[in-house]
Order: sequence, then structure tokens, then C-alpha cells
Amino acid sequence: MKLRSLEVSLTLVALVLLAFLVMQWSLEGIIHARKTQTVPDLKGRSVSSTLDILAPRNLGVRKEGTEFDNSVPVDAVLRQNPPAGAVVREGKVVRVVLSHGGVTVFVPSIVGMPLRNAEMLLRQGQLMLGEKMTETFSLRTEKGIVLSQDPEAETSVERGSFVNVVVSGGAPPTGVVLMPDFNRKDIAEALSWAVSAGLKVEVSTDATSLFPYGVILSQSPRADSVVGSDSKFSITISGRKKGPREGKSAKTFHYEVSQGGSESMVRIVVADRYGERELFNGLRRPGSKIDLPINDMPGGGRVKIYLNGVLVEERDL
Repeated sequence: MKLRSLEVSLTLVALVLLAFLVMQWSLEGIIHARKTQTVPDLKGRSVSSTLDILAPRNLGVRKEGTEFDNSVPVDAVLRQNPPAGAVVREGKVVRVVLSHGGVTVFVPSIVGMPLRNAEMLLRQGQLMLGEKMTETFSLRTEKGIVLSQDPEAETSVERGSFVNVVVSGGAPPTGVVLMPDFNRKDIAEALSWAVSAGLKVEVSTDATSLFPYGVILSQSPRADSVVGSDSKFSITISGRKKGPREGKSAKTFHYEVSQGGSESMVRIVVADRYGERELFNGLRRPGSKIDLPINDMPGGGRVKIYLNGVLVEERDL
């Protein structure tokens, strides 16, 4: 009887061991069936940037802790495991240690803000408004708005650093002529202005452009530059020829900047099977209306609208 019980026990142990081995072999087969990926270098990257980099590679991320470090900005990756360059299977979790900061911070974006608001934002980021502040006249931007900054946004600098700015001085006084912004406008508007300003216009064409004929693609001098009677004014326009089925296919894309707040840096991009092309890029006041000529696109396309670098809207064409 005891011998019989022993045989049953040994049989059960053998079955359990066999089941364990089968399960282990199955798991190993599943794991080895996954694709491999090379772990990227994440040091100095913010958490959101780290997620953007790892997600397309089907890799995960887990925070293991934080440490003080002067060389890496707050909440940026200080160390990682596996290290950069390691080859791992998809689904692998990359463990990271984040910096608690030290004397290094990221410069915020202050372009398009009133100077007072920009200074407050810099102070919150433990930075200082530079004493080297330049003021320049502008047809596009009201007085007191930041036009540019140095260092640029997202630059890593030491805490307490100075950020120098160029600020709009508003409309110019009598006798000072500024170059308007003619980008994405019709050539007739630029020619009319040039006649009134006493300037000759050099016109070149780009036959590869998808904009309707006569739309201005670029200009020199740039908008808000001071011009005189001896200034050279050159523009490049779309030289696209109309096809046999074209003529009524041109549409007007309309966008209106929302009311409230300060001026915004508006960027409008069209994306189709040929890639992305910029339709508009410039500062606009709240409530401003933007109308852009655009042709129907074979296969369709999408228009992307960015405000201060952030994608806020997409529309199908």
C-alpha cells in the first residue's frame, strides 16, 4: 500500500515538473518571437520626450527614483537601464532615474508674450530678464510684445541665467518705412505697395509650387525690416501652371485666431501624399482672420494649425 502511494506521488511530481517545463518553453518561444530594438540614449530627455522616443519602438519606461544632479535639468533622465545601445526584445521596460535638478533649468518660450508676463514666467523658472533688451518697430506686433529671445526656448542653461529679448516698439514713426509681410499673399498686393514706396521689385517664379499662380512664397527683406528708396525688394511667387481641369479648384482656407490673450505665433501646414508644406507662419493678434488660397489635392490632404508651437486643430481638405 505504501509502495502504491509512493508511485502515485512520484507520478504527480513528474506531471507537475513536465507542465512547468512545457509552460517555460512556451513563454521562451513567445519572448523570442518578438522583434529586437536598440535602446536609445535617453539622458537629458524630459519624461514626455522619453515616452515619445520609446513608444514607436514598443518599449516601456519605469521611474526608479530621483537624484540631485547639477548637469541635468529637473525631471530629465539622469540614468537608464538597459544602457543606450543595448539590443532588447520589444516589450522591454527601460528603468530610468530622473534628475532632481541642481543649477540647470530649461528656458521657457516667451515669444509672443507681453514683456511683463515674459519676465514673470522667467522668474518662475529661476531665470532673469536680460539687461540687453532691444526694441524694434513692427507692423505686425503691438508695442511691448516679445519678438525673439536668446537663448531659445527649451535650451538648457544654468539657474539664474539672463535671457535677452527683442521687443516690439509698435508702429514706426512718420518717415520710417517697414517692409510688410507679403508671404502667402497675391503678387498684386506686393506690387501695389512697392509702387507707393518707390521701390522696384525683382520677381522670380517657382514652377514646382502647389500654390495658385502669383502667390508669394518668400520675400526679401523680411517683414518689419526698415527699407529705404535704395533698398532691393525681391519676391518669389508660385509659377504653377493651370491644368486642363483647373481654374475653379482653388479654395480659400480660412482661420480665425481666438479672442482673448496676447498675440500668438500662428503656423499653418498642409500635409498630403507629397509631404508637408508651410502655408503661413507669423504673429497674429486675437481675432485676426487668415485667408489662404489653396488648390484641391488629388487624394486629399489635411491642414494642421499650430499656436505657439502647439498643434491645436486639424482639418481635412
